[in-house]
Amino acid sequence: MYSIQFKEQAMLPRERLSAEGAEHLSNQELLAICLRTGTKKEHVLSLANSILKNLSSLADLRQLSLEELQNISGIGRVKSIELKAMIELANRIQTAEVEKQERIMSSERLARRMMLELGDKKQEHLVALYLDTQNRLIAQKTIFIGTVRRSVAEPREILHYACKHMATSLIVIHNHPSGVTEPSENDFHFTDKLKRCCDDLGVVFLDHLIVGRNEYFSFREETDNL
Repeated sequence: MYSIQFKEQAMLPRERLSAEGAEHLSNQELLAICLRTGTKKEHVLSLANSILKNLSSLADLRQLSLEELQNISGIGRVKSIELKAMIELANRIQTAEVEKQERIMSSERLARRMMLELGDKKQEHLVALYLDTQNRLIAQKTIFIGTVRRSVAEPREILHYACKHMATSLIVIHNHPSGVTEPSENDFHFTDKLKRCCDDLGVVFLDHLIVGRNEYFSFREETDNL
């Protein structure tokens, strides 16, 4: 049984959060803020306590379906939807944090992730990944989306964010909407130009990947350009 102590004096969790910070609130108080209101018979803190005391672990809250949430006295359709949205957002924040801390070690692994993201795009997209000294992702930026008038990004646009994020290395990825990942003459020219600019700025240019729906090309793996 998940043990919760109900604090009669803690009746203003929103004010406590403003004054002391979210990290100082109990699970009961944080949940009460998400619930917003109680019922005619039960204060919102008491309602939050009722929910938590029926959990063996706080993590079990993530497993409750909309129907199961609505079976809890005091939780209607609107509150159950709001709670599920809050839980999903927390999951996505956690996933994003894990991805941010993930070390980029394999061109193949990265290419397969980017194939899912860019492989079906109808226009050419160029994405830059900015990394720290441990090859951990600092930021991912879509630098360029192809148009009729323009089909090549400039190194200055890519390196602007490298300076902004104090990145020590970067990887660029772009898709070929045709699905054919063989690099063009422009791709070779762009890679050489970006490599020279990175060297001048002291940023390590780790790789340039071209991705399609089901295949990829790595300049680091296949050429002597990097």
